[in-house]
Amino acid sequence: MSSTRRETDHFGTIDVPADALWGGQTERSRRFFAIGAQRMPLPIVHALAQIKRAAAEVNRDLGLLDPDKARAIAAAAVRVAAGEFDAQFPLSVWQTGSGTQSNMNVNEVVANLASLSLGGDLGEARCVHPNDDVNLGQSSNDVFPTAMHVAVVLQARPLLGALARLRGSLQAKAAQFAETIKIGRTHLQDATPVTLGDEFGAHDAQLAIAEAELRRALPAVHALAIGGTAVGTGLNTHPEFARRVAATLSERLGAPFVVADNPFAAMAGHEPLVGLHAALRTLAVALTKIGNDIRLLASGPRAGLGELQLPANEPGSSIMPGKVNPTQVEALTMVCAQVMGHDVAIGFAASQGHLELNVYKPLIACDVLDSLQLLADAISSFAVHCVDGIEANVQRMHELVERSLMLATALAPHVGYDRAARIARHAHANGLGLREAALAVGGITAEEFDAWVDPRRMLRSG
Repeated sequence: MSSTRRETDHFGTIDVPADALWGGQTERSRRFFAIGAQRMPLPIVHALAQIKRAAAEVNRDLGLLDPDKARAIAAAAVRVAAGEFDAQFPLSVWQTGSGTQSNMNVNEVVANLASLSLGGDLGEARCVHPNDDVNLGQSSNDVFPTAMHVAVVLQARPLLGALARLRGSLQAKAAQFAETIKIGRTHLQDATPVTLGDEFGAHDAQLAIAEAELRRALPAVHALAIGGTAVGTGLNTHPEFARRVAATLSERLGAPFVVADNPFAAMAGHEPLVGLHAALRTLAVALTKIGNDIRLLASGPRAGLGELQLPANEPGSSIMPGKVNPTQVEALTMVCAQVMGHDVAIGFAASQGHLELNVYKPLIACDVLDSLQLLADAISSFAVHCVDGIEANVQRMHELVERSLMLATALAPHVGYDRAARIARHAHANGLGLREAALAVGGITAEEFDAWVDPRRMLRSG
């Protein structure tokens, strides 16, 4: 029995693996674009399948597609969208910039599955056509960007869930450490006191800003390019097709999808995804700051700041016994660096639309989806394996507060800035505590110092 089957198109004949559900166009792409190891993201494949299902149902209702074929196409698309045939989508991300070959990969797989269910065969003997039936009323130029938006909206959900989980953990730590006084730091130098709860509360507030940006960016992604077909004019599609497909997807996937107001812009530009990824960049910036703060405060355990103790999840060194490293922070900040890099690539790619089409679509889709998944996974891991288990070294924090020269700030309203500075410099130069230095410089009684210099009275009020 032959290991291949022969298929013919207007470019000639090509051999396709006998048991493959894909067809000749997919096979040509597989051979001509053997570039890198990155495959078209499966969320795009699954989103394309959702669109094929909706399109078949709409075309049936419009009287444009035989009901039996429509039913078979829809059933096949359901299986593809569920991931049952993920191995049948082997194409590289680095293919045609419109995503045409991946659209055809889905068309061919769905057509072959539908044909088999109707008693037909694979390949040229199939009774369902990938273009005339599965792709009816569509073009890769409008379907692929529609799939990009659908996939991104669905993949944003796990990220928002992970972000809520991390914010809850940070809020819990802010409440737990609300009364834990520590020294503040600016310029990596001692500053006036804060509470550890203040610091964790600030981390949560940073994430609240990033989350708000992300939620503000999502509505633009709900607008779909479907119905524009080749160049935005809607050639070869029914006037009701786009609206009905968007409504079907909206109801089925639980998202408020609509047809884009201007299909030309939706196919030639990708500003909605640029805006959404800008929010992901903001999130990455905030997470990097949060991770670095926790890493600094946990440095040590004996030769660093040592104010925090992180969970000891695994050995930190292959040569230094007992070493524990802030590995969750390291993983998180590496992910954030990758996201910031993706943002540069996405911005450049989106700027390269020429006339009626941007042909960097696979790159944009790949990087946005990668950022969404990386951030969701890294945030979840950071919350569970780091933040939840953080403990405060209260003794160390108390010791550093007591030794801080910046408590002299509380003296300034009573003795003036210059005299308070002289006391602080005297303490530093002679290795004295601030109280001892104030009494040595003179002009302040012990009772006055104790009344004026109280770390609790230097905290945020209200």
